[in-house]
Amino acid sequence: MRQNPQTAGRLRPIDLARRHGLSTQAVRNYEAAGILPAAGRTAHGYRTYAPLHAHALTAFLALVPGHGHGSATSIMRAVNRDDPEEAFRIVDESHAQLLEDRRTLQAVERALRDLRPGVAPAPDDASSSGRMFVGPLAGKLGIRPATLRKWERAGLVTPSRDPRTGYRVYADTDVRDAGLAHQLRRGGYRLDQIAPLIAQVRAAGGLEPLTAALRDWHARLAARGRAMLAGAAELDAYLRHAHDGH
Repeated sequence: MRQNPQTAGRLRPIDLARRHGLSTQAVRNYEAAGILPAAGRTAHGYRTYAPLHAHALTAFLALVPGHGHGSATSIMRAVNRDDPEEAFRIVDESHAQLLEDRRTLQAVERALRDLRPGVAPAPDDASSSGRMFVGPLAGKLGIRPATLRKWERAGLVTPSRDPRTGYRVYADTDVRDAGLAHQLRRGGYRLDQIAPLIAQVRAAGGLEPLTAALRDWHARLAARGRAMLAGAAELDAYLRHAHDGH
């Protein structure tokens, strides 16, 4: 007769915690959050865990690096309420986001390859190519005008003012810098990280200043993809153990 892994080999909270390098309070918190199945109880009301709980905790901790804490939590909750389809949907969403982030990086690299040194048009030349007002530029990037103004305060763009209306006018280099800032923000970079990069691009007029940042970005995406593979393996192991216990 097959042994039920949910009842075989009782583990104390401290056993589960030590095995995973956690505190007993963290283990209790994970159980309360639905990341672990509900613990058993002794006759005196003390929690007891089984090998299945250890597999659940291993799976969760493996999922976090690739999917993030929130998505990993949702995946485990779905599995523990016997809704694997929902768990798989969340996993698919993370993979779709990773693919989108890869495409964003490729777009940044394409944009930078197209950069050429040039002279910005004169501020009072309203017909110069590439000059845009704040609304059309924000619409082109899919952001709010307030975001462009925030980027201006951070030094990412330096629009001039239309002499007739006083409105902000973005020259061709400002349009380029705004597009670059938008792509880097989508890549997870903070404004204080983007500002010096754009300053270097303005000075150099090419890709070289961003080589290290792009290499780091590639490495982070690769690490995330590898972490997703590791998380998938542990999640599959947990699903098999949970199924064997039914």
